[in-house]
Amino acid sequence: MPAQVIPGNEIAQRIRGQVASEAQALAAGQHTVKLVAVQVGTHPSSAVYVKAQERACSKAGFAYELLTLPSDAGEPEIRGALSRLNADPAVTGIILQLPLPSGIDVRKVQAVIDPRKDVEGVHPANMGTIVYGRPVLAPCTALAVMECFAYTGVDPRGKEVVMVGHSDIVGKPVALLFLDRFATVTVCHIGTSERGHLEEHVRNAEVLIVAVGKANLIPGFWVREGAIVIDVGINRVGDTIVGDVEYAQARERASFITPVPGGVGAVTTAILLRNLVTAARLQSETTC
Repeated sequence: MPAQVIPGNEIAQRIRGQVASEAQALAAGQHTVKLVAVQVGTHPSSAVYVKAQERACSKAGFAYELLTLPSDAGEPEIRGALSRLNADPAVTGIILQLPLPSGIDVRKVQAVIDPRKDVEGVHPANMGTIVYGRPVLAPCTALAVMECFAYTGVDPRGKEVVMVGHSDIVGKPVALLFLDRFATVTVCHIGTSERGHLEEHVRNAEVLIVAVGKANLIPGFWVREGAIVIDVGINRVGDTIVGDVEYAQARERASFITPVPGGVGAVTTAILLRNLVTAARLQSETTC
């Protein structure tokens, strides 16, 4: 029997409904919500994300602004812009769009963002809350993965979880979030592939999460029978959008699987709104 498809759009709609209720409560307390995205130069790769952010904020009734800095902006200029947004009480959340110009230390610049306005959860202080098992503002995509997994109703305790990809915003936080729920977690990366061990780990996975950004990296026949597959990848192949997992064959073997598109990506945008409302609440509590 084919796997049950995890409905990302449905999950996202539920989260947006929760966000709307919280936003109404904030509005009643005279707290406005505004997201500002900071972009250095113009990048076709980030244009889609910027439009999605603006559209999501508009539907939720939140203010949105795109602050574009010159393409040759240096670290001092970027840090200055972020500092000004930190100090602006009208700004609720800040996103620093990537990529940045070469030679700029991304982590160092991200650390300038006020942790209470860090709706992407990339500030060291917010990353640290994940380690301690108390995430408040965590990376949106990592939280989206956990929401998709929660849909299955499966208890992760003791499960063999394999995370393919070890990025700061997906792989590492997802691994920590599953560890906090007592799963047995294996993280695979380029070193795993170079040693030829990737297939071995994937075949052992009861829960498989893939976030690499390489079309059909994981052949469907590698997927363990009955596994839960959460595919974070979004890749364009010709006129088609595909994930990192070979979907058709994987669906014949898995018990649950996320589609691409309409899976983790849809939930990620909704989580961004939830983080924005959380940030607004944190700031209102601080000023009370």
